[in-house]
Amino acid sequence: MAPVQPSGTTEKGDYPWWLVALLAIAGILAAVIVANDIFAQVFTVVVKGIGVTVFVTLTGFALATVLGLGVALMALSEHVVLRQVARFYTEVIRGVPILVLLFYIAFVGAPALVVTVNFLASPVIAAGWVEPIVVRDISLMWRAIIALMIGYSAFIAEVFRAGILSVDKGQIEAAKALGLSRYQRFRLVVFPQAIRVILPPLGNDFVAMVKDSSLVSVLGVADITQMGKVYASGSFRFFETYSIVAYVYLILTVGLSLALRALERRLRRADTR
Repeated sequence: MAPVQPSGTTEKGDYPWWLVALLAIAGILAAVIVANDIFAQVFTVVVKGIGVTVFVTLTGFALATVLGLGVALMALSEHVVLRQVARFYTEVIRGVPILVLLFYIAFVGAPALVVTVNFLASPVIAAGWVEPIVVRDISLMWRAIIALMIGYSAFIAEVFRAGILSVDKGQIEAAKALGLSRYQRFRLVVFPQAIRVILPPLGNDFVAMVKDSSLVSVLGVADITQMGKVYASGSFRFFETYSIVAYVYLILTVGLSLALRALERRLRRADTR
């Protein structure tokens, strides 16, 4: 096991001067926001999009994690068809840029889904029991969430697959010998050990989704980036606006990264006991 590093140091024992510099810059910018009316006004507008950003990220990541775990289990299945379907899915989705996938889901996938649902429900629609759905019934925010879910699920599936494969096969064979079912082996033997390998890259994907959630602004979803775009286009205060947008995203991503590093240190300490 890797040695446990002192709190506040990097893996090589270096003092985190980068964090000190970052905190100093953050403090200076906070003072500027308080003292400068223009920066304060921009900040007030931009922070209105934090709720949407957090909701899109948390919902999209939760759904992507569930879907990714399902795809990973398919990839590890004993059935060749499931393995090939999972491989096809991961290779195709990972090969499509998130922005392209966002446009495709929003303007191709959503209309296709509406047509399919209306076709399947045509008997009850003809009977007058329900009204046919239209494309505008699916909000742009949920189209963006679905796109992020699909895009990240392929990467998360590979994270889960690698973590599950890292568990020693001897322990799985021992669990079989004890008479544990497939579900019991996964829940009691495989997953508790695999999660230590899975958590760090899974956390990195979460931080990446926080940043990629800014792409939903191209659909007009009122997240942090969209609020900044709207304000900048009306005021022409591009420097002030995008400085604040970057500042808010840095607070979110660096804070999450530090929390994930603290969690990794706790897991390392637990391994050494």
